[in-house]
Amino acid sequence: MTPVQRTVTKTLIALLMMVGFTIALVPLYDVFCQITGLNGKSASQPRAVVSGEVDESRYVTVQFITRTGSGLPWRLEALNRQVRVHPGQAYEVRFAFVNHGKTASRGRAVPSVSPSEASLHLRKVTCFCFQEQRLEAGEKLELPMMFQLSSDLPEGIHTVTLAYTLYPVAEGPVANNKSTSMQGGDA
Repeated sequence: MTPVQRTVTKTLIALLMMVGFTIALVPLYDVFCQITGLNGKSASQPRAVVSGEVDESRYVTVQFITRTGSGLPWRLEALNRQVRVHPGQAYEVRFAFVNHGKTASRGRAVPSVSPSEASLHLRKVTCFCFQEQRLEAGEKLELPMMFQLSSDLPEGIHTVTLAYTLYPVAEGPVANNKSTSMQGGDA
């Protein structure tokens, strides 16, 4: 092999390794965020309420922010914009969806939590964000979100913000409008 062929071979191998690393980076980052709670990523599956001590000595304000991404003629609204909760106690809030479009469409709400450290202490039992929703033209839908902040939430966290951004979902197999929930067990 000539020096030029070796250089080309080494360059191609390095290029393939860089492409492989780039492809693996997104799933690795998601795993890292899920483990550490960084980037405000919260669980995408239902979790059971943990029975235990409720910290009645303090309240934490939980705020709900909703947004709709472009391309979806829907409105998502938190019917309770904020609630005061005791860490360790389960709470339910409701959200309303409205399709202002002229045709049926599907959307999915993607959550984020801030401060990001709080995402490690948030347990969602029932949430519309676990699956996509389908609404007919002009349809209105109200769904619950049941959650619990763990009683070991750090003392320095006084406000937790849950933001939901609603995105359109491409056509394909249709999911139902029922919100998923956890029935017992540990998650």
